[in-house]
Order: sequence, then C-alpha cells, then structure tokens
Amino acid sequence: MYAVALNGSPRKDGNTSHLLAEVLGPLQQGGWNTETIQVGGRDIRGCIACYKCVENKDQRCAVDTDEFNAILEKMLQAQALILGTPTYFADVSAELKAVLDRSGLVSQANGVPFRGKIGAAVAAVRRGGAIHAFDTINHMFLMSQMIVPGSTYWNMGIGFDKGDVRGDAEGMTNVRHLGAVIDWLGRAVSERIDSYPAP
Repeated sequence: MYAVALNGSPRKDGNTSHLLAEVLGPLQQGGWNTETIQVGGRDIRGCIACYKCVENKDQRCAVDTDEFNAILEKMLQAQALILGTPTYFADVSAELKAVLDRSGLVSQANGVPFRGKIGAAVAAVRRGGAIHAFDTINHMFLMSQMIVPGSTYWNMGIGFDKGDVRGDAEGMTNVRHLGAVIDWLGRAVSERIDSYPAP
C-alpha cells in the first residue's frame, strides 16, 4: 500500500513536516510505501473554473503550466492521503487550498476516483484557528467519498518556531495514533475497495 503526505507549509522542515513524519512512522513500520511531497512554496495556482476537466475526463487538470498535475498523479495512485498545513489566518496555506480545489474538482469530473481512499488532515498552529484549517481539508475528503479516520483528539500540533511542535506531547501522541489507525484501516479496506458503493 502507498500513502502520500502533502506538506502545505513553505517551511520544508517546519512544524507541519514534523507532524506528517510522525503520522507516517507507523505506516512505514507497517510496510507501507510512503512519500512526502512539498506543496508549500511551489508553483501551484488556484482553480480557474474552466471546467475543461469535466469535458476531457482524463484525470488531469487542463491547466498544465504549473506543478499541480504531477502532485495529482501521486494522489490518485495512493490508498491514503495525509494533508498537512500550517494555520494561516485560521485556514490552510494558499498552495494547499489550490490543491484541494483542483484535485476535488478533477475527482468529481472523473467518476470520483478518490472514492474509498483514506484521507487524514493535520494542522500546525501557533495558538488558534487549527480546527478551521482541519475542517477545510476534511470538506474535500468528505465530498470526494473518502474515509476519514479519527484519533485521540483533533489532528493538530502546537508550536511556532521550527520543531516546537515536538514539545506538544499530546499532539505528537495523537498524530502517531492517527498513523496507526490509518495502517489498521488500510488493511481492513484493502480487500474491499472495489466494492465501495457508488451513489
């Protein structure tokens, strides 16, 4: 099985990356192939609502002048998506929002290939607003008929400077547990994914 983590923070070794690494640990121990893709700071533009993906039905965004389609290809291959973001004004980073909007629409336009995949959100936060960022990611997952696992608390870690989140013992315990739950859930659904009910 393959899990891809998208780091929506422009800080490659910031708190978001620490949270994602902690989620991936139990998956790696469980034998999953894992990959972390840097999204924050890359050339990824927002959806322009051209709806060419609805016409083309080729599981790609028609706007092919930035780095989005390469990321989408990995998302479509994965059995589990873990999307991480810093909290910017109580929401996700601009690059991650662009990925959410474009991948969600391409999925809807192509028979919902995200259906039955596991989707988990994590948010790094200095103080407040993480729940809204967490919800933004989960909205795309739920509208795409994905399976969203829970953990011991909301999937967030508190910290400001790079690495501070490692001092949030409860947050780190929560995301480690999230990784274990994704591993368990992936095994539980892997043999039944082809029978996921269509609407």
